[in-house]
Amino acid sequence: MDVLRIASFSDGENGGNPAGVAFYDELPSAETMQKLAFDVGFSETAFASPMEGKNNWRVRYFSPESEVPFCGHATIALGAALARREGDGDYALKLNNAAISVEGNTSGNGFSAALQSPPTKSMPLNDVELNLLLSLFGLERDQLDMSIPPAEIHGGADHYVLALKSRDDLSAMNYDLEEGRTFMNRRGLITVMLVYKEHDRKFHTRNAFASGGVFEDPATGAASAAFAGYLRDIKWPHENNFQIIQGEDMGMRSIIDVDLTSEKGASIRVSGAARLME
Repeated sequence: MDVLRIASFSDGENGGNPAGVAFYDELPSAETMQKLAFDVGFSETAFASPMEGKNNWRVRYFSPESEVPFCGHATIALGAALARREGDGDYALKLNNAAISVEGNTSGNGFSAALQSPPTKSMPLNDVELNLLLSLFGLERDQLDMSIPPAEIHGGADHYVLALKSRDDLSAMNYDLEEGRTFMNRRGLITVMLVYKEHDRKFHTRNAFASGGVFEDPATGAASAAFAGYLRDIKWPHENNFQIIQGEDMGMRSIIDVDLTSEKGASIRVSGAARLME
């Protein structure tokens, strides 16, 4: 089986988060997809097969260790792969627990894509949970930017978010991978998102992805959608769009553009460039 390797949310010819994309006439067993995702070794691989009707696809996502309900950067990679295979356009995607869409376009020597996320929701973290999270990352409460309070956020998958006052504290992110894996898996979390606000419409993020056996994701579209929904919930002055820079501290700078309406819970548009990898 040929697997396309595509970096999503790339910064020109550099950066982005690598994802695998595999097409099948009919999706194989979960065990087969899990093994292939492990062999590919990227944080996620998207598996797609055509459904009845024009531009309709069944999609599942696997990390090297587990199935993931929704993965943003793998969806962007899939959008680029569909544009390459089927032509520019909008594609309807049926996930395990949601129906979403992705728009794929050719763009010079590369591609661009935009996904529409599942609905979003959020809730604040209680003190017990916050203390456990701070302990995991070796952080103190006075390092938090409480203009964006700690929360559980959702946009097709569950994440925790912590906002930090200092860009240096974001750069210093560290945690024990095994402890992080246990913490996230017990709560059904896909990532923990650490955020630094440069200004109201530009954020720098790092996403711990121990649940998938990966220390950090260089670009996380699903968490970005969930974060956008959370900002909307707390009435952040987003002006219907903002930008996230992720992966800088890994040497894999990624650019994630986010567009949203003011309707509570509504789908988030997450877009970026994509490039084929060697």
